Parts: sequence; structure tokens; C-alpha cells
Amino acid sequence: MDLGIQGKTALVFGADSGIGWNTGRILLAEGATVVVSDLDQAQLDNSADQLEAPLGKLHAFAADVTSASSLAVLHDKVRDAVGEIDILVQSSGVTGAQGLFHEIDEQGWLDTIDVDLMGPVRITREFIGDLRQGGWGRIVYLVSEDASQPYDDELPYCASKAGVLSFAKGLSRSYAAEGLLVNTVSPAFIHTPMTDAMMNKRAKETNQSFDDAVTSFLDEERPYMELGRRGEPEEVANVIAFLCSDLASFVNGSNYRVDSGSVATI
Repeated sequence: MDLGIQGKTALVFGADSGIGWNTGRILLAEGATVVVSDLDQAQLDNSADQLEAPLGKLHAFAADVTSASSLAVLHDKVRDAVGEIDILVQSSGVTGAQGLFHEIDEQGWLDTIDVDLMGPVRITREFIGDLRQGGWGRIVYLVSEDASQPYDDELPYCASKAGVLSFAKGLSRSYAAEGLLVNTVSPAFIHTPMTDAMMNKRAKETNQSFDDAVTSFLDEERPYMELGRRGEPEEVANVIAFLCSDLASFVNGSNYRVDSGSVATI
């Protein structure tokens, strides 16, 4: 499918694995120049090598989304390598502090919010000038089912993602007339390192195998995921790539759920 992004330049955060990595792969295949970013340069380089991009089409620069100065340095590197960006995909995040409300201290809240809510805010503040320049731009934030269907054992994460959902909706009203469209994608229980860690922890705590932990989690915690499995990263990345494309030219301020039905309401 031709997404109409040949010659566009995309910056993808959280791209050393999972959804971000697969998003970078699809955008490259569609002819975009892609800059991937994540926290650890060595791991990012290894992941970028696996993308096997044409010469000059892929660049990998580490950055810390909790640091405005780190993002400013990243911007300088991006500008030197590829010029201004047309597409911004923010998929980096952490599960953060977990437990019931009375078990999570203030620092646990602040640390989670710093990455999952303020990270997208800082990134957008740094790169919004690029995205407003060309009369055509896309921003896609990775949110979560938790933004609209919160769970009581990860409230800092849920509140942060709900904040991003509101932030994106408000931002979508600011720049659409300039050609910059802003949308979100909300996955549920995708096969990523984050959910691997969750299931390894569950397996240990319940004395189950990893596969049994996944099955019991689906049965007990995510009963509305009608397909009865974890989603694959590329299934989310396909939707992100669509929202980055010319095919989504009339989509703005929307949230696309990629969750197998996990959110139980309309």
C-alpha cells in the first residue's frame, strides 16, 4: 500500500524494540527517511542494524525524554543529519510504579509521570517548530487502553496515559489549519518487552509457567480481549503508520484502539 510518505522524514521514539521498532520498519519500507531514538545508544544501534535500511535513510540517536537538554542535543543531531522532520511518533514509556494506591509513594507517581506524560510534552515542545514548517505534518502518540479503562494496580501509568490522551486532543485543535494532524493509538497487552516483564513477574508470584501466566492474565484481568491472545507489535505499528500517512488526511484528534475489544465500552 502506498502511504504517500515517500520523501518525508520521521522521528520515532521508543524504537529499540516492539511497537516503535516495527513502526520504523514500516515507515522505511514506505520510502520515508527515519530517525530512531531510545535511551541506550548501544541497544539502539543494534536494533537499527536489524532494520537494514538503504544508505542514508536511517539514523539512530539516543536521548532521554526526561531531560529537555538531552532532547535539544538530539534535535541538533537530527537537524544536521536530515533537516526538519515531518512525522513524530512517540512510543517510549514505562509501566512505572505499581501496586494499590496506598502502596505507591509520591516519588513513584512523579517518576512515572516524568516519563509517560512529561516525556511526550517535552518531545513535542522541542520539535513542534519543525512540524509546523512545511504545511504537512503528523504526530502520533502511543497511549494505552488504560487511558480510558484504568486498573487499580497501576494508577500512575493510567493517569499519565489519560493525560497524554487529553494533551493530544487539545493539541489537535491548535495546528490542524497548518496541516499538522495529531492522533493517538491505544493498544492493549501487546507482545513487547514491557509485557514480557509483567508476565515473568506474574509467573514467579503465582508459581506458573510464562505461558500459563499469560493465559490466566487474559482470563482474569482482560476478559474482553475477544481474540484471546497478546497482540503483536506490528499490528499496532500498522495503525500508527496509517495515521502518519496521506491516507489519514481527514483524521485529527482521534484515538484508535488496537486492543482486541479490551475496552468494554463504546
